[in-house]
Amino acid sequence: EDVDIPSRRVLITGATGLLGRAVFKEFRENNWNAVGCGYRRAQPRFEQINLLDSIAVHDIIHDFQPHVIVHCAAERRPDVVESQPDAASQLNVAASANLAKEAAGVGAFLIYISTDYVFDGTSPPYKETDVPNPLNLYGKTKLEGEKAVLENNEGAAVLRIPVLYGEVERLEESAVTVMFDKVQFSNKSANMDHWQQRFPTNVKDVAAVCRQLAEKRMMDPSVKGTFHWSGNEQMTKYEMACAIADAFNLPSSHLRPITDSPVVGALRPRNAQLDCSKLEMLGIGQRTPFRAGIKESLWPFLVDKRWRQTVFH
Repeated sequence: EDVDIPSRRVLITGATGLLGRAVFKEFRENNWNAVGCGYRRAQPRFEQINLLDSIAVHDIIHDFQPHVIVHCAAERRPDVVESQPDAASQLNVAASANLAKEAAGVGAFLIYISTDYVFDGTSPPYKETDVPNPLNLYGKTKLEGEKAVLENNEGAAVLRIPVLYGEVERLEESAVTVMFDKVQFSNKSANMDHWQQRFPTNVKDVAAVCRQLAEKRMMDPSVKGTFHWSGNEQMTKYEMACAIADAFNLPSSHLRPITDSPVVGALRPRNAQLDCSKLEMLGIGQRTPFRAGIKESLWPFLVDKRWRQTVFH
């Protein structure tokens, strides 16, 4: 049988991860020929590529000739970056620089996924033109990655995003969904951060932004540079946990708000809210309300199956 393969080609790095899976799915469902690559969890669905292997990266890009590359792969856990700085720098900076060079070589539009942690969180909301000042090594490596990408590929885009959640394979995949067990097991009290202001963002929405940005770029070569996207509901982790409890009719009285700044781990910005008006002016973006998105993401992990039956049957 002749299979109609779409003519627009996109390559997604980190396609096995929380964001990468959503990006892969979004492009594929919108008539793009999508190839995903991963490393540890790649087979059988995705190409297995070590992004630190410059020959392997060169080969896949030259074989596939993508129009667009969405670079989702990163070491994104701040505490891991602090403990393994060299490995994190290799992936977040060196691999990104090489990918930008290779993308330029075939004329592909590269979208580099960055973070709100490039800002120190003292004077939100942040526009793309505001001067970054990362507080932790993770933010520093991602900022260095941004610079490396734009130096090696002047037509590339940087997309900064905040804390993500979505359809997880394991609760630990997201800093938002990881709280679900503490919410569900209400027999013991749980301390929850009520200091850092976050803007939880659904990976489906970020995926839609990447696709819309790519499609806009195919028509308009001036679409490049730095962009921000974020959910618009401001919540601490404590407030997210209460919203999760509420979404599933679970008690929240065992959750304890902690209003002091955290003393352990990498420093975090207090409020790194991103101003998203630049993308909005281009007519790009979508936002899933947090309660709807978190319910869809978490219900498979609900311990009390009776609730599931009443809602879904």
